[in-house]
Amino acid sequence: MLDWTDRHCRYFYRLMSQRAVLYTEMVTTGALRFGKHDFLAYNEQEHPLVLQLGGSDAEAMAWSAEQAQERGYDEVNINVGCPSDRVKNGSFGACLLAQPETVAACVKAMSAAVDIPVTVKTRLGIDDLDNDEHLHHFIDSIASAGCQHVILHARKAWLQGLSPKQNRDIPPLQYERVYLAKQRFPELTISINGGIKSLAEARQHLAHVDGVMIGREFYQNPWLLAQVDAFIAGDDARQLDRESVARAMIPYIQRHIEQGGRAWHVVRHMLGLFQQQPGGRRWRQFLSQQGPHLNDAEALIEGALQYRLPEHLSATL
Repeated sequence: MLDWTDRHCRYFYRLMSQRAVLYTEMVTTGALRFGKHDFLAYNEQEHPLVLQLGGSDAEAMAWSAEQAQERGYDEVNINVGCPSDRVKNGSFGACLLAQPETVAACVKAMSAAVDIPVTVKTRLGIDDLDNDEHLHHFIDSIASAGCQHVILHARKAWLQGLSPKQNRDIPPLQYERVYLAKQRFPELTISINGGIKSLAEARQHLAHVDGVMIGREFYQNPWLLAQVDAFIAGDDARQLDRESVARAMIPYIQRHIEQGGRAWHVVRHMLGLFQQQPGGRRWRQFLSQQGPHLNDAEALIEGALQYRLPEHLSATL
């Protein structure tokens, strides 16, 4: 998710789940080729890790996939779902759903360039181009080019008239269309995304598809990730608690500070750690108020933990 799942966020997530597959923010081919920053940087603990790419030029996408493979990424994913104007003007994201041949050419070039899997994430449709006939043609085109895993966000996107934020909520969820795509392409791995708020809901979807992608709910309530390993493989040996995870982030935050970064770059991803827990609002409040200014990892995290449940409050719980 753009501006959300950066390397700091992913490091935090990996403390809670060893098995969940993590995705980067979408990175454009232009940013990789001409940008001043190292957009491929990550922590070794983040594996399994997928680089999500934005672009439509087959040569540039193949080059970017090669860079991802050389840096050790486990998979590269093409974003055909982002509905923002900035993305549309750059000729990548959801607008490419109208150009199956272009996406297929990218998949083919990338698959020829690398050994790691090349996958695609897309919406069900865009604007008036919103029917199963076109969606299935799109899937067939990219599958013929070498894509074996398709992640379907169970909404269409309105590129005319809705903002990216509105596109996350206003178009209705159509889970049955994702199920139908799996029935139409049983040989492919089909994962579902969009509006999934619990692992119980994920289990219901897994009766119809092969995988589940959860985005915003994990960001807003990251402790759900602590349940994922047991959900996937019955892995319940790791005994975790929120306070331990928060404190485990202190050395990482301090290293980032020592490298010239700001604590807020990291702790902004931790605001939801105590979601729906006693003192959760106070935890968010302390980090939100102090995080942008207090550049001391231990003082920030320990201060937030103490402020969350001061003695006079914890004694009454």
